[in-house]
Amino acid sequence: MPTPKILIQLDSDSHASSFDAVVAVDAGVDQLLQYPNIEASNVQGLVHGVMFTRSPAELKNTAIFIGGYNVIAGEAIGKEIAKTFFGPIRVSTMFDGNGSNTTAAAAVLCAYRHITPHQTTALVLGGTGPVGGRVARLLLRNGAEVYLTSRDVSRADSAKKEILERVGGAAKDSSATRIHAIGSDTIDSVLPEANVVFGCGAAGYELLSEEKLCSATNLRVAIDLNAVPPAGLGGIGVNEKAMRRGDRVDYGAIGVGGLKMKIHRRAIQKLFEQNDAFFDAEEIFAIGQELEAAR
Repeated sequence: MPTPKILIQLDSDSHASSFDAVVAVDAGVDQLLQYPNIEASNVQGLVHGVMFTRSPAELKNTAIFIGGYNVIAGEAIGKEIAKTFFGPIRVSTMFDGNGSNTTAAAAVLCAYRHITPHQTTALVLGGTGPVGGRVARLLLRNGAEVYLTSRDVSRADSAKKEILERVGGAAKDSSATRIHAIGSDTIDSVLPEANVVFGCGAAGYELLSEEKLCSATNLRVAIDLNAVPPAGLGGIGVNEKAMRRGDRVDYGAIGVGGLKMKIHRRAIQKLFEQNDAFFDAEEIFAIGQELEAAR
């Protein structure tokens, strides 16, 4: 009898996400164990329970998923988990707090269906949030010129520095000239250069009007990741998927969501192929690339 695949869902919220639970079941997990109210300070005991209950050969059949609305808290939980593992006694772990990694990966891959990565000049609106920051990071790693925006330019600059730290090494030096932190009041001066724009801001705010979007004749792709009215990018419907408007194609949040769900399910499945993987934005993006190559 095969060893059951057990997924430990660690959630920083008071109720573990039902969304993430359903995706786990659809991905073929045999047993899902959910734990809410998780913090970096209380996760170690749970991880020890995961590490020491199966033989090293069977550890690949146990995995951890870190979720929750608070992405910063989730990142801290992930770091604590990594510190708890030692030698071969570890299990594969996936971080997707508030869907930030799977959403960012899907959004960038949707854009790359229509434009070439190293020929991309991207305007990332709401770039200081969890999704926007990851969109910018993935674009940068793939050779794009990135304009990261915020209503507060100092926040954009802080986000830029954090992204460059995450890129690290020699790649950090080559990337530093291709990412720019700008305030929302200077978007109009950058918009004519962009061939793709991502709306990654908080719900309830229009980041760019339909009129300004239509005036940007160089744009080839516009992706709005806000599923709650009003649209972040004016005139783009939430269900739109590669909707053509002249030379531009548009995606709404649900239009991107189909690929996001495929990536999420496949990433859960791949957790059980080895016992030492850690899936963050880059690893999840690579999984999405595999799915896109197989289309």
